[in-house]
Amino acid sequence: MWKLKIAEGGPWLTSGNNHVGRETWEFDRNDAGSSEERDVVDAARSEFQKNRFRTRHSSDVLARMQLAKENNFSLDQKQKPKDHETTVDVNISTISETLRRALGYFSAIQAHDGHWPGDFPGPLFTTATMIIVLYVTESLGSTLSSEHRKEICRYLYNRQNIDGGWGLHAEGESSMLSSALNYTALRLLGEGVDDGPDMSMPKARKWIHDHGGATMVPILGKVWLSVLGVFEWSGVNPIPPELFLLPSFVPIQPGRLWSHFRMAFIPMSYLYGKKFVGPITKLVLSLREELHIHPYKKINWRQARKLCAKEDAYHPHTWLQECLSDCLYSFGEPFLARWPVSYMRRRALRQIAEFLKYEDDNSRYICIGAAQKALSMLCCWSENPNSDAFKNHLARVADFLWLGEDGMKVRVNFNDSCQSWDVAFAVQAILACSVAEEFGSTLKKAHHFIKASQILDNPSGDFGRRYRHISKGGWAFQVADQGWQVSDCTAEALKALLLLSKFPSDIVGDQMETCRYHDAVNVLLSLQNPNGGYGTWELARTYPWMENLNMTEIYADIMVEHQYVECTSSAIQALALFRQKYPGHREDEIEQCIRRATEFIEKLQNEDGSWFGSWGICFTYGTWFAIEGLSAVGQCYDNSTYIRKACQFLLSKQLTNGGWGESHLSSTTKAYTNLDGEKSHVVNTAWAMLALMKAGQAERDPSPLHEAARLIMSMQLGNGDFPQEEMIGSFLKNGPLCYMAYRNIFPIWALGEYHRLVLCSD
Repeated sequence: MWKLKIAEGGPWLTSGNNHVGRETWEFDRNDAGSSEERDVVDAARSEFQKNRFRTRHSSDVLARMQLAKENNFSLDQKQKPKDHETTVDVNISTISETLRRALGYFSAIQAHDGHWPGDFPGPLFTTATMIIVLYVTESLGSTLSSEHRKEICRYLYNRQNIDGGWGLHAEGESSMLSSALNYTALRLLGEGVDDGPDMSMPKARKWIHDHGGATMVPILGKVWLSVLGVFEWSGVNPIPPELFLLPSFVPIQPGRLWSHFRMAFIPMSYLYGKKFVGPITKLVLSLREELHIHPYKKINWRQARKLCAKEDAYHPHTWLQECLSDCLYSFGEPFLARWPVSYMRRRALRQIAEFLKYEDDNSRYICIGAAQKALSMLCCWSENPNSDAFKNHLARVADFLWLGEDGMKVRVNFNDSCQSWDVAFAVQAILACSVAEEFGSTLKKAHHFIKASQILDNPSGDFGRRYRHISKGGWAFQVADQGWQVSDCTAEALKALLLLSKFPSDIVGDQMETCRYHDAVNVLLSLQNPNGGYGTWELARTYPWMENLNMTEIYADIMVEHQYVECTSSAIQALALFRQKYPGHREDEIEQCIRRATEFIEKLQNEDGSWFGSWGICFTYGTWFAIEGLSAVGQCYDNSTYIRKACQFLLSKQLTNGGWGESHLSSTTKAYTNLDGEKSHVVNTAWAMLALMKAGQAERDPSPLHEAARLIMSMQLGNGDFPQEEMIGSFLKNGPLCYMAYRNIFPIWALGEYHRLVLCSD
């Protein structure tokens, strides 16, 4: 039986906080589980497989079943939400009952270290990249057991579309990138050319061939297939490692790029510079014939480097990129390969290897994300296959794997149930409820987790020269061991701690030391950009025009650390709350920071009153954050045209059933788009409720809130859970994400505020 392990270490692992937040799945051959547990797991897998084209996302049945059992809570996985047509009474009693049920369930799926484990589905090609690395480094068999491989195959088959291809994400139409890489991964895992349920492998191959073959894959796929040996580096547009030798003031120096792209681009340039190719096995030779529509030796690789399937070309190359690539390909690469100029490449490769080693050490071999982890691990192996560093890398592979009823996959980030982020929101949601004190043990554990997850040190050495920002006092998206501070994660964690400090310690635990609050504020103040806005991981280091050099083809706004309404709002709220508790600490700087951040949010408002949300879906999410931020500085419906326009926008999008339901297509098209069939979404509805209540809708006309609350209550399952619905997170305009805990956190938060602001004030 599969077991979820929480906060446990192992060989070749180090931690600064006893592995708090670490999640790994292990298969215990000596524990088959009870017959009831096996039946639940089998039923969940069968149900998902049967309905996978209608219900795209798993509900984390396996993890939640185990956590509930450990917390002595009985789950009924078969319970369904109430019929939306059934009238639900909305009053103080029914809301309190709904909240107690929701909080009881949510407390039952909390891990013993205080966080809420869960899946974090994102790009469907991420799993394949890790499989390719493990195959190339001859570590596949030693790292993944037969049970691991079985579950990964289950996942890949479950995520295959009806037409035979795979989408960029679970709700996406088939793309060449995911189709070529996932087909390849299945073959590397031992699947035959005619294997799979319902002839899955032949169908996949047909989709790839019908859309031009693997030469049509975007550049990310070209790099991965070249590494494996089923594509030629001469078919890849140049990624010169010599760029790393440029002075730091040059805009195209890779160190100035957005952190996530930087940490993928630099190892890709290393692999490109070495023209690294793994062992050419019989399987690799077979894949050369399976993936391409022309004989491998007759493919025009010079032409192939410019090809990209129309299904993948969300952000096509500009004419400037094409010109630069042609020049580099025809003149730059031949010139750089000649002696004595070739010395520059060797020097660049050495410096990149040192840079990646620094990042590996400072992130404890977790890296900033799964894609970056796979690339860095491969670079490490190419330097020395027998090094301790590579063994450290392999020890962290298990941290990226997550098991659901849909199978096992590699999550976007390490242990990516987005631990710190989710816990900070969860605390705020629980504290919004009048029954919060009944769940003191839940709050205590969450409080402990947030304190244990603060980053206590800056990166080692002269971190500025390594293009790193200060991190001491910040919070990462996931766990402290990773070491990458994030602006809004820091702000939301600080908010949660400040709110908890208002409650008695016997209920929520001891508050954090004052100096650590000050460290968090230092991080927040240091992350504000000259325009007043906040990005994610760092300050903007290069210019917006650099987006014209975006090489990915599948994503937008990936080159530069842009500023966002969500991150800026979180910072305003946290700093405003902090100065209430510590009014004399850096008072003038905080005042100036809040003022400039407020002006930044105001400038971002669209004509229709909305704000574009970059990290959630989409206009609902951005508008909620904007209203929260502006309200924190005293703006309200009566004195702010920004908030009045925002309320009008939200009310105009309310559906006839009382809810809101925004599609991920809003992010892609940058225009508000409802879910198919005017379907509502429980999380979108909760965000809209929170925004309207913050803007005083209850005093003006509470009827929209009554209808929204009634809808949320009707969607609750009998055990207190809420149904898993469409993707609700987003990144880079074309990358929807699914935050598993959101379906619990935000209905609780919205109903808690509704109970307090609307019903109790009547």
